[in-house]
Amino acid sequence: MHTYKDLDSFEYWSITDKDQFSIAVLKGLIMDGVKKANSGHPGGAMSSADFIYLLFKDYLKYSPQNPEWFDRDRFVLSGGHMSMLQYGILHMVGWMKLSELKKFRQLGSKTPGHPEVDIKGVECTTGPLGQGFAMGVGMAFAEAYLNELTSEKESNQKLIDHFTYVLATDGDLQEPVSLGAAAIAGHLGLKKLVVYYDANDAQISGKVSRSDSVDYATVFDGLGWNVQTIDGHDHSAMHFAIETAKVMNKPSIIIGNTVMAKGSANMEKDHNTHGAPLSQDEIDLTKKKLGLPDKKFFVPEQVIEHFRTRSNDLTDLEGKWSDNYKKLSSSSELKNIIASTISEKIISELDTPDFSAGEMLATRKAFGAVLDSIADDFPQLVGGSADLEPSNYTGNFAEKFGDFTKINQSGRNIPFGVREFPMAAMMNGIALHGGLIPFGGTFLVFADYERPALRLAALQKIRVIHEFTHDSFYVGEDGPTHQPVEQIMSLRAIPDFCVYRPADAKETASCVKLALKNDSTPSALILTRQGVPIIEGSQNQVDDNVTKGAYTLLDCSGSPEIVILASGSEVSLAIEVANKLNDKNIRVVSMPCWELFDIQPNEYKEKLIPKRGSLKVSIEAGVTQGWEKYIGRYGLSIGINHFGNSAPAADLAEKFGFTCDKVIEKINESLGSLL
Repeated sequence: MHTYKDLDSFEYWSITDKDQFSIAVLKGLIMDGVKKANSGHPGGAMSSADFIYLLFKDYLKYSPQNPEWFDRDRFVLSGGHMSMLQYGILHMVGWMKLSELKKFRQLGSKTPGHPEVDIKGVECTTGPLGQGFAMGVGMAFAEAYLNELTSEKESNQKLIDHFTYVLATDGDLQEPVSLGAAAIAGHLGLKKLVVYYDANDAQISGKVSRSDSVDYATVFDGLGWNVQTIDGHDHSAMHFAIETAKVMNKPSIIIGNTVMAKGSANMEKDHNTHGAPLSQDEIDLTKKKLGLPDKKFFVPEQVIEHFRTRSNDLTDLEGKWSDNYKKLSSSSELKNIIASTISEKIISELDTPDFSAGEMLATRKAFGAVLDSIADDFPQLVGGSADLEPSNYTGNFAEKFGDFTKINQSGRNIPFGVREFPMAAMMNGIALHGGLIPFGGTFLVFADYERPALRLAALQKIRVIHEFTHDSFYVGEDGPTHQPVEQIMSLRAIPDFCVYRPADAKETASCVKLALKNDSTPSALILTRQGVPIIEGSQNQVDDNVTKGAYTLLDCSGSPEIVILASGSEVSLAIEVANKLNDKNIRVVSMPCWELFDIQPNEYKEKLIPKRGSLKVSIEAGVTQGWEKYIGRYGLSIGINHFGNSAPAADLAEKFGFTCDKVIEKINESLGSLL
């Protein structure tokens, strides 16, 4: 075995010996980084090192000079706890300085405990297990759709043609979101998705067999995947497996049977290496075993040069692609499509329906009408519903643009099935890939199923649009299991996440426009099942008002004695209350988006909601917690702080106090207590 002492003759070593030594160097970086931080996960990183090294060195398509090259292969480290493995590879690529590896997990470093998307070379933020896998499925979908959409049919030139690779762990596959996403990938025939499963039979608590006896080869075969099982440390087997996966007409999983902490002196197969540094004695002995010097963060130039043998070829690939991009961008057939997708240009003026004031229309229906009116001008808009097309009003979109299938990969509707969490996580992957804007619909109460992916969308600051319908107890007869109570407020609790609850069809159109144009924030549209009256005013005027997050919808002649704040279906109730209490000076404020209102100038906020001199009342068909920041200590919050009942919506409104007379009664009681 060659060691660091033989580096003078490195050029004469066999490729196998060079690769093995380079992987040893990578393992040295892993051990040193985790030890210096006194925190991290070396075991799985060491068992996966063979795969990630060979993938980046021999197969992955990327531009050494341009990490954002659009037609690059995507690599997702789904087991994000193995981040030092990815950081070590990024150093070998040339995208991360060695000094950053020495600051692993430290404040302000570019090497946080789990990979984050703003790091050069990291495609998505991972760590919550299973979501990286699902985001990889979303990326593979985006590639397949864009491959079909941006291909020049006559010459068969493909502008988008790349693979998505995912490195997954035992924990990833145990999270159900992975298998839900895998089912979608197999069903849709996402053939350019390659997952490597590092099956090292060790988890933080012990052997995998303590908690899992699933035959994943059989499972993935049943899900429509190509399955290969190999020795994950056999380089010849790994080369063959990757090359085979790349020519299959279905997604592929390579199950690599590996050894936890492979290469360590005394701790191979030891589950304790999963989440704790190796001792310094063990590191020293391991480095000696691997042929490394007793030196921290050792990376010889010979290893870097060997790793980068494809650099010139990869640079040439990007250059040829850029030439082709310029050519096809001027093609009359593809010019607008490429501008909308790869160039990510958004139409400034969106043509939405003319909604007539006074008519009754559920905001879910308004969303469907807006979607139908803009979809032709948005080839980058793709999405679907969690088997709720008739209820979410995405059915017309599906019928017009067709389902994405194995044989029709130009279909824009994604038939997610009843898989809310995989849908949301896939949407994140689609957005992260670039070129597309994903939307997904389900009932608001099922936002709970999606929550980890909603949070990760906000963390990554990506544009995804969630349509949540059936937004309150007005769901009615379906009962408390389907009547959201706490969901609106729980969504508002997510940082960097815009929650829109429009009062009517016009506000719905305004909120859709804002969600489409906001490229750095995920959005949730909270929509009614029941009809609500369409408010007065032009669409342009409503658009301008909604951009402020809250605005005066009905005002009084003098200073307001009562300011009623409401969102969604309760805005029309607030107006009804104000009109009936005509002996009081009342201002009605529609608050479709707290997040937008909170960033307005203080002058505007204090003028809209005076701090003193008036009773502040909030009305919303959900929990009241949170409204106190607008209505103050002595304000009145009308909501529902308990679960619902199964009954017609009108009966529930009466029971829960959401009628004009019941609201007026509560306001008068509150006024009396203040006097």
